[in-house]
Amino acid sequence: MFVYFIKRSLVALLVAITVSIVSFLLLHLSGDLAQSLAGPSASAADVAQVRKAYGLDRPIAIQYLDWAGKAIRGDFGDSLFLKQPVFPIIAERLPVTMMLGISALVIALFVSIPLGIAAALRPNSWIDRLALTISVFGQALPSFWFGLLLMMLFGVTLRWLPVSGTGGWEYYVMPAITLSYYSIPTFMRLTRAGMMEVLASDYIRTARAKGLRSMTVLFKHALRNAIIPLVAVAAVQLGFALGGSIVIESVFSLHGVGYLGWESISRADFPVVQAIVLILACFYIVLTLLADMLNALLDPRIRVR
Repeated sequence: MFVYFIKRSLVALLVAITVSIVSFLLLHLSGDLAQSLAGPSASAADVAQVRKAYGLDRPIAIQYLDWAGKAIRGDFGDSLFLKQPVFPIIAERLPVTMMLGISALVIALFVSIPLGIAAALRPNSWIDRLALTISVFGQALPSFWFGLLLMMLFGVTLRWLPVSGTGGWEYYVMPAITLSYYSIPTFMRLTRAGMMEVLASDYIRTARAKGLRSMTVLFKHALRNAIIPLVAVAAVQLGFALGGSIVIESVFSLHGVGYLGWESISRADFPVVQAIVLILACFYIVLTLLADMLNALLDPRIRVR
């Protein structure tokens, strides 16, 4: 297990370094950074002075090492638009995005597990076909389109929920449902497949032959083993949810990290975009590593592959 942990940690570290290089190059591919900092009306002498002051006249590799060293300490430079350090700006918005991602994960698990169990217990029935339909629509429909439908129904027509903005729990309901809609098909298919496999196993037949109650066999013996893969996948889906929040927060004007990213792209505030990409990618890498570790603990066969 220790060797497997070291291998997976090294892979995660290499991915994180690759993402940091891409994030760093993103800033430099956007154009002449010195010109952006000096302003459109700056003279050539002013641009040259800014380039020297910010160390932009150094080799690109030296600039990357300097930037990466500061990023590890949480120093991502200053926002070009807000003229403030980037990290506090992102840290202020991060709780909103975390709240949205965790809420979406809870909703997805709450809906998909019962539906997956019901579909496994009655294959080829109406409820199985309903689960299949939800699964197909969940992966085929764009999340922002589903969010707009909810907005029109519950925000504009029924006026039950606020259409946009940031505030109490009611502002998270529609964004969280929209974000969860993408994860529900994955969770539901895993639950259905796991339950069908477990219910056909010998130890379940033995438990039934011993006269145990159906509910005891289902929830105590079958479900516990069937949802083991789901536990690990949930961590990865949380990473997807945090990344996908950029679109959903923009649709609902929810002031999280995703909305900040959308604002920063429209303002050409590349240091903020650069930091958001790196931070969300690191979140996803850590969650994937934790999911791999959990999978290895639950299924020892994975460690020897």
